[in-house]
Amino acid sequence: MSDSQVEGAASTSGLGSRKRRWTELLAGRVKRQMYRPGTEQKLQESAVHLLRRHLNLNDLLLEIEGAPRKTLCLNQLIDPEACTNLSSSLIGSALRDQASRLGVPVAVLSSRLVASSITQICVSDGEPSQRVLLSAEQRKKLSSLLEVAQYLLAHSMFSRFSLCQELWEVQGSLLLEVVWQLHIQNVVSFQELLESHADTQATVAWLFRNLCLLCEEMEASPYNDIASAMLSDLVQMFVLRGFQKNSDLRRNVEPEQMGQLAFVVLQRMLIFALEALAAGMQDGSPQHKVVKCWFGVFCGHTYDRMISTDSPKRFFSHTLTQVLTHKPVLRVSDAVQMQKEWSFAKTHPLLTGLYRRLFTMLSPEELVGHLQEVLETHEVNWQHVLSCVSTLVICLPEAQQLVKDWVARLLARAFENCDLDSMVTAFLVVRQAALEGPSVFPSYADWFQASFGSSRGSHCCSKKTLVFLFKFLSDLVPFEAPRYMQAHILHPPLVPSKYRSLLTDYVTLAKTRLADLKVSLENMGLYEDLSSARDVTEPHSQAHQDVEKAIAVFEHTGRIPSAVMEASIFRRPYYTAHFLPALLTPRVLPKTPDPRAALIESLRRADKIPPSLYSAYCQACSTAEEKKPESAAPGMKVEAVRAEGPLGPLAAALRELRAAMTDPTQYDVVAARVAVVSERLGAALGRAEEDGSSGGSQIQLSVLTPGLEQQEREVADLLLTCFCQNLVVASSFASPDRQGPWASRLVTAMCGRRLLPVVLTRLCQLLRHQGPSLSASHVLGLAALVVHLAESGSVLPEVRVGLPAPAEGLSVAEFFSSLLTFRTSETSLFCLKFCTAVISYSLCKYSSLSRDTLCSCLSPALVKKFQFIILRLFPEARDPLCPEDTADPPWRPLCRPSADWQQAALCLWKQRTFQELLKEKEFHLTYRDWLRLELEIQPEVDCLSDTERWDFQQWAIHEYFLPKPSAAGGCDGDLQVACAVLVDVLIDFRQSSKSYNYSENSDLVLSGCSGNRDIFSRLQEMAAGLEQGPGAPRSCCPPQGHFLFGVFRRRLQALASGWDAAARLQRQRELLAYKWILLGLPPSIVVGRPQAGRPAAPDCTEFFHLVNSELRNFSHGSALTHDLTVHFFRGLLSACSQSGDPSLTADLVLTACQTECPLVLTSALLWWPRLEPELRSRWRRCLQGPLPQELQRLWEAQRFGRSCLLPDPASPAPGPAWLSAAALYFEIQRAGKDSVKSQLERLGCQGEELVVFLFFFSLMGLLSSHLTPHAVDTPKALDICAEILGCLEKRRVSWLVLFQLTETGGGLGHVLLRLAPDQHVRLLPFAFYSLLSYFDEDALTREDAFLHVAVDMYLKLIRLFVAGETSALSTVASRSREHRGQGDPVGLITEARRFLLRSIPRCPKESFSNVAELLATSADCDPDVRAALLSRRQAGPDADLYREPRLF
Repeated sequence: MSDSQVEGAASTSGLGSRKRRWTELLAGRVKRQMYRPGTEQKLQESAVHLLRRHLNLNDLLLEIEGAPRKTLCLNQLIDPEACTNLSSSLIGSALRDQASRLGVPVAVLSSRLVASSITQICVSDGEPSQRVLLSAEQRKKLSSLLEVAQYLLAHSMFSRFSLCQELWEVQGSLLLEVVWQLHIQNVVSFQELLESHADTQATVAWLFRNLCLLCEEMEASPYNDIASAMLSDLVQMFVLRGFQKNSDLRRNVEPEQMGQLAFVVLQRMLIFALEALAAGMQDGSPQHKVVKCWFGVFCGHTYDRMISTDSPKRFFSHTLTQVLTHKPVLRVSDAVQMQKEWSFAKTHPLLTGLYRRLFTMLSPEELVGHLQEVLETHEVNWQHVLSCVSTLVICLPEAQQLVKDWVARLLARAFENCDLDSMVTAFLVVRQAALEGPSVFPSYADWFQASFGSSRGSHCCSKKTLVFLFKFLSDLVPFEAPRYMQAHILHPPLVPSKYRSLLTDYVTLAKTRLADLKVSLENMGLYEDLSSARDVTEPHSQAHQDVEKAIAVFEHTGRIPSAVMEASIFRRPYYTAHFLPALLTPRVLPKTPDPRAALIESLRRADKIPPSLYSAYCQACSTAEEKKPESAAPGMKVEAVRAEGPLGPLAAALRELRAAMTDPTQYDVVAARVAVVSERLGAALGRAEEDGSSGGSQIQLSVLTPGLEQQEREVADLLLTCFCQNLVVASSFASPDRQGPWASRLVTAMCGRRLLPVVLTRLCQLLRHQGPSLSASHVLGLAALVVHLAESGSVLPEVRVGLPAPAEGLSVAEFFSSLLTFRTSETSLFCLKFCTAVISYSLCKYSSLSRDTLCSCLSPALVKKFQFIILRLFPEARDPLCPEDTADPPWRPLCRPSADWQQAALCLWKQRTFQELLKEKEFHLTYRDWLRLELEIQPEVDCLSDTERWDFQQWAIHEYFLPKPSAAGGCDGDLQVACAVLVDVLIDFRQSSKSYNYSENSDLVLSGCSGNRDIFSRLQEMAAGLEQGPGAPRSCCPPQGHFLFGVFRRRLQALASGWDAAARLQRQRELLAYKWILLGLPPSIVVGRPQAGRPAAPDCTEFFHLVNSELRNFSHGSALTHDLTVHFFRGLLSACSQSGDPSLTADLVLTACQTECPLVLTSALLWWPRLEPELRSRWRRCLQGPLPQELQRLWEAQRFGRSCLLPDPASPAPGPAWLSAAALYFEIQRAGKDSVKSQLERLGCQGEELVVFLFFFSLMGLLSSHLTPHAVDTPKALDICAEILGCLEKRRVSWLVLFQLTETGGGLGHVLLRLAPDQHVRLLPFAFYSLLSYFDEDALTREDAFLHVAVDMYLKLIRLFVAGETSALSTVASRSREHRGQGDPVGLITEARRFLLRSIPRCPKESFSNVAELLATSADCDPDVRAALLSRRQAGPDADLYREPRLF
């Protein structure tokens, strides 16, 4: 501050005093107290306190006197551009001068100044509560400020402690990066800052919040390197201080202060991560980001600078302990039941990643020892312990033997001391390790047999140990999976004969349990293990695995495996039915016997192979030898696949496999080649941490937009190319049934959990989107691949695809069939090729198998598509086949370069085996199947012309399917059945996702649906044939009703009932399809034709029933849609034109509408302005004469309604009254009136009944305004209801009957309940109490029926609320609340309750006569209302003495 300013400031301290400088004031005070000890220090502390409380640092340094004169402001300290001309020495000099003037330490002043500047930087870019990182501009300003701070610190002009104190005071605005920058710039270290805060809990909370924000912000931050460095430095400091040795405490710090703080922070972050994992967080959520980032700090490179200390190792050990012991809530029985779900593949990838990082700091021996110690000294979380064991044996091969030794020690201890805990731990650990497969750990059956199957086992020591073992195994039976009990039974413990009863009792118990679980022992394989996700494996699939294992054991030992010998004696059914057929697969025998041949010969010599079976095997092998070509595919060159980089090893393995295919003598090495391919697939796909979590019971694919990463696509292309090339090579010298198991084995390698979705997605791209462009070799190869994938379908997951496909999952075979479409001529021809190749390959491959086996390998949907396309494209295929035609399956001709696909398809069609196959029911192309496929055709791009398509459809319907028996998929010659099926299929197709594929160039488009428009034309032709054919009855509707309404009725009965949103939407969608069908067919179906020679009305019963039961519930208020209304009246005019008395026919039909279907008449009134011109013109043109009386009545009702809105007197209202009321209400709606008082007055003495009906229609309008708030103005509808209600009360007309409507008795309810949707009728209680504020309570309470109605409406309103049916009304609550608060159901119930409690004491005694019925049917009603009703009903005769008399 300048001297003049200081003097001015000093002069204000007192009036009339001499002006003195501020420094003089301070100096004088120092002089007067200089001789007292400690005075100077107290003065300085007071000055500092004054600065903190009252000093505005923005005005502290306004200028520095001297030459040259310069101005120094606070903002310049954090502004790099403004500070370029200011040196740090100049700033330091200014601070020193000012501190001298103020008499305070310069270090305190500078620290306060820097802290204030830091605060300004943090808040300069918005509220920092959800950030930890600085922006680029903030970072630039902070760098400038820190340069000044470093200068001040170097010249002893800065106090770290003061800065820490100031920063903690503004911790809410302090960004974590600022603290880190202070640390790395050596201004204030982390440790100094954290230790300076007295409240440790607050410090921990601040650190935890900022660490979570840092982890969450790191992934998306553009300053990822800065955030990573921050996190690394923080974690290193916490680990170093929190896990240091006790002798390494820093001086001048209270013991354990910093270490305890660091420990608590790390502990809190770990607990947060584990709880987030347990809660099932979603990928990409904030919690997931925090956990993923925090687990990343356990990477070894984070602690590179701490290798010389043991802190990281202690930290990792402690973390592992905390993970294993976090929330130990699972019991041992839970672990036994659930551990299959805790394998490495099913554990969350973040948790397995954490384990793997923790393992890097500890040796395998230390890890196993640590696991043992934790299990012995803590209550553990079994899920974490067992998933840790899985990760350990998979990621650390050297730990596998250590785990085996640990388990052996546990068993020894368990039997030595009968220690149940050790026994439980051993079994759980072994089962968990065995889940990861035999390549990682021995199977559970092998371990169990090795541990207890010999006299060396610990269980054989005494009877006590045997009882202990079998007691333990028996206790496991209720909880363990069937596979374990199977292992115990098939590989039982060795038991001395005198204790055999212990084993027998256990086996009986286990078999009983297996029987309860419906699991068979007979079909269990010889070498099954627990690595399978399923408890039961298909016998034929397990048999191939058993054969390979038996060959390996035989090759190693030179003796027949004991498991095979045991199976030949004790498990004869499995051995003869599954194992031997898998072993004796025909092949070209090698010149030098291989291990398989040697094993077969050993079994033959041991009389373990039936002579007939061995003779058939030798004959089949001789046949294969005779057909062996001298060279593989002469003239054909298969170019090697070239792949570099990560695909190089895989490409090399595939080349080796293809080389083995060219030499039949190398079939014995195919399995080894495929194993190498399988091993290298993992590396080619780049297994990531998330690989283990991609498994599931279903595979999710997008059919319309299938996508793959580049690496995945390259791997899939390599595999598919290899398979196609191998098939070409193999087919050049052998038919499919003589090619050996190479295809099945290679397909098995493709069925891995991660690879299978890739392969299926690539096949989807090729077959659905690129099919017409595939070459012949591609078509053949992919067809064979599809056959083998379908063969393994029972063990493969289902495929769930997006549109256009069913919502449920598809089997693999169904998935491939769904990829084949017939939309265009190109896709139709491709389908012909592909189906021909698939069926031909299947017939050749499985020709020696039974019919059932062949049927199981072929997709029925694909066979049906082949029949469809062959009949569609080739007229000659429609002719009867010659019985002597026995052509072979055309696989060989298809393998030639100049293959004729059309000729091959016809050849396959005529093949006797295929025709025999088509006799199987599952392969019948039914009339319904044909319609579904024909609907997919797009006429614009069809390979058939319009004439050809018409000829084909006529032939298919009338010559092929119509005369065909229903058992074979036909119609039994019944045209009406054909029409009904066609209607059914049309509705299904319209609602299916397939109809949304292509709507741009198709005419059959309704609400986005498209299809073959010609099929609907066939329905119209067939319906006309039914109506006008030579055998058609005079009445279009037979006694049982028209077939169309029969289809509708059957489908509606199959729909789910209920009024929830899903059921309503499904029903509405169905009815829209019915309406579409009705409008496309002649209107005579709706009305029918009158009986010949009789003046009877046409039969409209079916249509009336459809309107009353279904269409009414989806009508617009009290009327049908315009198109349906016009369609009905067109049908009526058509019926009149065929009647002898047209006017009488019309009058009879419309009179019937008044009682049976009044909604038709109200619909006519609503649409009369558009309907009348057509009615009059058609009547005059066709029938000559005035309108019939009932049509004239409609015109008069509409004229009455219109006249009520005119200033002239209203015309008389025609009867019935509800018809005139409807006309008046529709005119009011059409005119958009806000008030109807004048119209009500103009009615005069028109009749009280008309006003009551008008009130009913206004109530329907009020409810419609709530259910469709954008269609009607709710406040306006409420006002109209209130005005009509007021008119009724003024005329003393009772209107309560509208809320007591019933169908019985033929009263108002018979008509009015057919004019309103059921939802509106159920919501009448809501309308009743919406008008609560307009009730004349005095008049109402005098009515005997009022209390009964009010209580009934209240109880029904509560039921509606509990059932959730008022939720649709809540959407407009905010709009209605602005208008008298009537829109909120909860508020409405509250007001209704108050109204009842207020009204009950005022009601006369007679009002309670029917209340008992309501209370009896509503035992759970409002207790206060119930008590008030009972109290008033049971009151004595004097209870009404003080009521006002009823004078009028």
